[in-house]
Amino acid sequence: MSRLLGGTLERVCKAVLLLCLLHFLVAVILYFDVYAQHLAFFSRFSARGPARALHPAASSSTNCSRPNATAPSSGLPEAPSARPGPTAPVLPPCPDSPPGLVGRLLIEFTSPMPLERVQRENPGVLLGGRYTPPDCTPAQTVAVIIPFRHREHHLRYWLHYLHPILRRQRLRYGIYVVNQHGEDTFNRAKLLNVGFLEALKEDATYNCFIFSDVDLVPMDDRNLYRCGDQPRHFAIAMDKFGFRLPYAGYFGGVSGLNKSQFLRINGFPNEYWGWGGEDDDIFNRISLAGMKISRPDIRIGRYRMIKHDRDKHNEPNPQRFTKIQNTKLTMKRDGIGSVRYQVLEVSRQPLFTNITVDIGRPPSWPPRG
Repeated sequence: MSRLLGGTLERVCKAVLLLCLLHFLVAVILYFDVYAQHLAFFSRFSARGPARALHPAASSSTNCSRPNATAPSSGLPEAPSARPGPTAPVLPPCPDSPPGLVGRLLIEFTSPMPLERVQRENPGVLLGGRYTPPDCTPAQTVAVIIPFRHREHHLRYWLHYLHPILRRQRLRYGIYVVNQHGEDTFNRAKLLNVGFLEALKEDATYNCFIFSDVDLVPMDDRNLYRCGDQPRHFAIAMDKFGFRLPYAGYFGGVSGLNKSQFLRINGFPNEYWGWGGEDDDIFNRISLAGMKISRPDIRIGRYRMIKHDRDKHNEPNPQRFTKIQNTKLTMKRDGIGSVRYQVLEVSRQPLFTNITVDIGRPPSWPPRG
């Protein structure tokens, strides 16, 4: 009996010993787990504590109801974010010779051309006729300026052909249609001066200005609408002149000057009311300023003109020949520095910006040059 009792007691003692050992192991595991949690807690506290002490109002002063709100600065450098936001990719410069050019184009003006169709064809063009290449950074920002009145039919064809051409040329550009208000005699050069000033008001980064008649469409997209070291004459071979210059000093149709060149000649003359003469005056101004006109190769400088009836308010100015001979006398007083006008409306359309202006009325007699 005593042996049986002793054996049972021995087994009980072993079981108790095993339970104690198991309890000890569990206690050790729990101890290290709690210790690790405390260590992590105090580590976070010690890392965040100084920042909160330096910027006590940072978290409370931010207006969380405004997604773009920012906390006021304390003047101390902020710690960089652990997860910085994505940075805009740095685009390479646009190539001098864009790879997507087509070359000679088939230009026709017989198909119907609603503005809705032109808009569908140019989904990348933004409101106001602005465009920026998505895959490269252009060297210039180009404002294309069109003197305008009662030529909606021509404008639709011009937009249809020019937007794709300018996009293929990898240009950052905007289209500005300067609309002369009223029915008084048309003044092309003064409208171009207005377009220059109003385009710069919208975007001061414009550094190249292309001045284009609304009825002229280039027949080759290699005729790049850019500005260079000298003023540029683009429309050197129009179909109405048999695809050649009508005379050596012709500077009409489509031309381009950078900002400094334009200011150097005091812009364009304001006193040529009616058809003709202003482009010859501009040619004289360029020569008097010591600059030379650059032109594209005649094979790519061809243009087609959209036929139209002459505006009865755009008859030839009989005094234009006298004024052309006096450019040297009028250049300093008549130009961008003396232009007077009133903007009546600026309307940003899907494919262009329309600027309607009152440029006044022609004098009852032409001023002496």
